[in-house]
Order: sequence, then C-alpha cells, then structure tokens
Amino acid sequence: MKTIAHWLYGFLLFEAIISNAQVGIGTTSPDPSAKLDVSSTDKGFLPPRMNRLQRNNIPTPVEGLIIWCNDCGEFGQVQVYNGTGWTDMVGGTPAGLTIGDPFAGGKVAYILQPGDPNYVAGEMHGIISASVNQSTGAQWGCLETFIGATATNLGAGLTNTSAIVNGCGTQGIAARICNDLILNGFSDWYLPSKDELNKLYQNKNIIGDFYSAEYWSSSENSTEVAWVQSFVNGGQSFNFKGYPSHVRAVRSF
Repeated sequence: MKTIAHWLYGFLLFEAIISNAQVGIGTTSPDPSAKLDVSSTDKGFLPPRMNRLQRNNIPTPVEGLIIWCNDCGEFGQVQVYNGTGWTDMVGGTPAGLTIGDPFAGGKVAYILQPGDPNYVAGEMHGIISASVNQSTGAQWGCLETFIGATATNLGAGLTNTSAIVNGCGTQGIAARICNDLILNGFSDWYLPSKDELNKLYQNKNIIGDFYSAEYWSSSENSTEVAWVQSFVNGGQSFNFKGYPSHVRAVRSF
C-alpha cells in the first residue's frame, strides 16, 4: 500500500509540474511570458498546410486556429479563424475570398464588382448569406399598407428592412425575422432587396440549402404586393404580401 501511495503521489506531482511548466524547443530557458517558446536561427514554425476546400471542411474550428491556405490569395496565405470566419493574420478580409466560403457569420454569396453600388476599388465587399433558411412560410406583412421600401438595387436591403420594421408592427413577418436574427455572433442581418436576392439565386448551388420555392425580397411594389424570387427557374415576380413564402437573411461585409 505504501508503494502505491508513493507512486500516486509522484504521479500527481508530475502532473502538477507538467500542467504548470513552460516548454522550450531549442532553448533551455523559455521566456517567462510564453507557455511554448520555440527558438531557432535556421528553421521556422510550420502550421498545417491545406487548400481552401480542406480548410472549409474542418469541423467546428476553434477561435485562434492557424493554418496555411495554399490556394488563398495570390501566393497562399497564413490564416486564423476568428470565431466567425477565416481571416488573414492581421484580422482583415482574407485575400482570395470566394463565393461559398464560410465568413463573417454565414457564407459569401456575392462579391461586389466594378459598377456595382458601393463598390470600392482595392477593397473587398459583398453579401453574406445565412447558411440556412430563417423561415419556410412567413408573410411579407402589412397588406394594404404602403411602406415605401421600394428600392431594388444592391445595397438597398438593409434600408428596406428598416423601413418595413418601422412601418409595420406585425410580428413574424419576413423583414422582422431577419432584423431580429442573431446568428453566429452577428445581429445586423436583413431581408435582401430584389437584386441582392437574385445574386443568392445565381449562386444558390454554391451557398446551399435553398428550397425549390419562392423567397421574399424586401423590395415592395404596391400596397398589395412585393417582389419574390423563384428558386426553381430564377424568375422574379410580384406576390401578395399576405402570401407565405421562404426567407433567407443576409448581411453586408
């Protein structure tokens, strides 16, 4: 029994030392502020190397995870997961970001091109789509009331959504579902405008999880109808505001 007790005491002491110890590689005196101190004058630190698809398939990456993405940017890029998406090492939008990439709370649905509203040369901006539908049967709301959310262009969805929410007190409508959404740490979701929704349709197979059905836009046409998009054939048309349809929220980056 005494031998077992001594062994157990030694094991627990060893564990305590290890759990509180610093580790030095290439040095016998790691810096006091470092848990791991790697010292070398002829070798570097090598993180896991993978392509974008392999990176995107990492299940539930933890905040702070570091990799080398060999097909991101022009020559590859060291990237870190910030809790909501992969960024470059300074925390900016990663070079080489593309449609379908997980980023900023959802998936990249569209990247602004020259000539698009709000396009800025040398900067990357666009639309993030939520990864799943927010409803399969919500009304646009406020039938027989003209809200004035008539803008259809890229960049108009957020303003449209605010107008709808402020002008229509009905709960559970498409715009309010998006406006009230908190998803993956982001709370600035909105119902896409007619043109923004069309970008989601064009990239629906890459973004994924859309139904073959009609989706509401935030673009109003009259007191009776608003714009919808068919995710069967891509057609855009009017539908009565009281008709139940699908909802997918977006946000801008």
